[in-house]
Amino acid sequence: MGEFTNKIDFAVLVTVHKANPNGDPLNGNRPREDYEGLGEISDVCIKRKIRNRLQDMGERIFVQSADRCDDGAKSLADRAEKNEGLKEAKKDKNSNNYAQIACKTWIDVRSFGQVFAFKADNVSVGVRGPVSIQTAESVDPIDISTMQITKSVNSETKDDGKKSSDTMGSKNRVEFGLYVIRGSINHQLAQKTGFSDEDAEKIKEALLTLFENDSSSARPDGSMEVKKLFWWRHDCENGQYSSARVQRTLIIRAKDGIDNPRAFEDYVIEHEDLQGLIPEIMEGR
Repeated sequence: MGEFTNKIDFAVLVTVHKANPNGDPLNGNRPREDYEGLGEISDVCIKRKIRNRLQDMGERIFVQSADRCDDGAKSLADRAEKNEGLKEAKKDKNSNNYAQIACKTWIDVRSFGQVFAFKADNVSVGVRGPVSIQTAESVDPIDISTMQITKSVNSETKDDGKKSSDTMGSKNRVEFGLYVIRGSINHQLAQKTGFSDEDAEKIKEALLTLFENDSSSARPDGSMEVKKLFWWRHDCENGQYSSARVQRTLIIRAKDGIDNPRAFEDYVIEHEDLQGLIPEIMEGR
């Protein structure tokens, strides 16, 4: 595997149409929003989707969803215990070797980092990953609607043999929103985990296809879509500009005369080129 050459910044434009991109379990699973009414998608949610896409691409993943488990492991500790290299490193109490083996084995560990802290095994190893993801935020305040639903399923048999009563519930969704996912890939941390240019291309592919195999009742197929990916590859290891300055070059605003955007086409997407740094712009798939 080759090395990671130069710093990368990226931004992903995502549309949401009548879907719940990331429910808040402490707020009745309503779509997340901040105090100004802007919609949010947590970095944890985004990393979960990237992991799922990488797994679909045949990569080995350490933090797997229970319904996507491909190795029979029942927990993270169980998955680590199945790795002979990690077992030997644990016996030798070599934390550096433990981290190196974990990074080499699982792409999500060498991308996002991982804390290995298993009480029963007396293990405590921390890995900082080079790929950082910010909480995604909508460009404009979102409108959240609530739909009352009835679950007409005879889930339990009553003592008198009759059908159980229907259950009332609700579903929350964002009518429309344009969200921006921002992130970067750090060269110094990539060197420590063994993250390579080849891995960066896999992250790019995962971002372009972020919602494949991700449909659910809250997110039907087609309700969430990657529209554009901006990919800034710097010409030096530490980057010509800070990530904050690079991200500010992306300008998104509603077209003149449109007060309440309801489609991606209602926006003007512009970017200011920094000297020596021009982004690769790709359409979602």
